Amino acid sequence: MKIMDDIARYVPFNEQEQRDQAEILRYLAQHDDAFLRTNRIAHMTASAWVVNPTRDKVLMVYHKIYDSWSWTGGHADGETDLLAVALREVTEETGVRSVRPVAEDIYSLEVLTVDGHEKRGEYVSSHLHLNVTYLLEADDRSPLHVCEDENKGVSWFSLEDALAASTEPWFVKRIYQKLNDKLKMV
Repeated sequence: MKIMDDIARYVPFNEQEQRDQAEILRYLAQHDDAFLRTNRIAHMTASAWVVNPTRDKVLMVYHKIYDSWSWTGGHADGETDLLAVALREVTEETGVRSVRPVAEDIYSLEVLTVDGHEKRGEYVSSHLHLNVTYLLEADDRSPLHVCEDENKGVSWFSLEDALAASTEPWFVKRIYQKLNDKLKMV
């Protein structure tokens, strides 16, 4: 499977990515259903760090479940082309149509905890998202659209303001700051 090769070839940016890479590969090797939400312990997801062409703004959504500004992303739902998942989720969640990969390579890897929550009137137990992140680019003048099923807002932020807007301390410190730091290397 190409995505497993891509994950195995990925060069981790830091210790978090190194450890998470090993866990994701181990889990994928042991679970045929890791790309499906029916695996209620852990499943694959794809996220996007969407920047404008000058790389000084990032596109974020105000996520209803997490009650915070966050990146875009979603479940693989059987799809193993996680770049396609990330691109689709950006369009669905923000309305931006002219989004493209800065590179088709993986930008970041994470194992993310998801607390139990209600979705569409049904309880979803706590679980893990085995996440692959891609760096995408979109025109910050493109029209935006709120996906009312999932978010309450869509907006461009400066890189620093994106960190301040999120109310999830672990994401700010461990994920979003890392994604911004990696932009300096692109």
